[in-house]
Amino acid sequence: MAEATENEIIDERQYIVVKLGEEQFGIDIKYVDNIVRMQRITRVPKAQHYFKGVINLRGEVIPVMSLRLKFGLKEEEYKNSTRIIIIKLEPQSAIGIIVDEVREVVNLSSDNMEKVQYDATGANDDKLRYLSGIGKHNNGLISILNIANVIIEKEERAV
Repeated sequence: MAEATENEIIDERQYIVVKLGEEQFGIDIKYVDNIVRMQRITRVPKAQHYFKGVINLRGEVIPVMSLRLKFGLKEEEYKNSTRIIIIKLEPQSAIGIIVDEVREVVNLSSDNMEKVQYDATGANDDKLRYLSGIGKHNNGLISILNIANVIIEKEERAV
């Protein structure tokens, strides 16, 4: 059997494409545990403005956040297409993120991706740290989310 050379190996990943308003975002499928229809969210007092509350999904209590509010977009009414994507960065911890619509699953290779550069000092737009790249697919662009940075907020509080 012939072994594959380095040139033949193309780094390709699958992303779930979601919409927020008119923009498309990609989430690495390895972090997606489940996609559920919008349901009643129980509010939690004194939470961040983008944290909507918790849901009960098959006996598991899962915190839910609004990607629209996290990204500074205006809150929109929930529609029939609104979904909660259950993300698991670690096996025991799940969080739901609300998106306007789930579009499709796409395969993107590394040659169809452009890295996003951001300055950790904050000189660039703060939202850029939520992106890991821009993918090119079917004559359109998909902003690839760095889902860990989206979910894990660095606390910058004065003591």
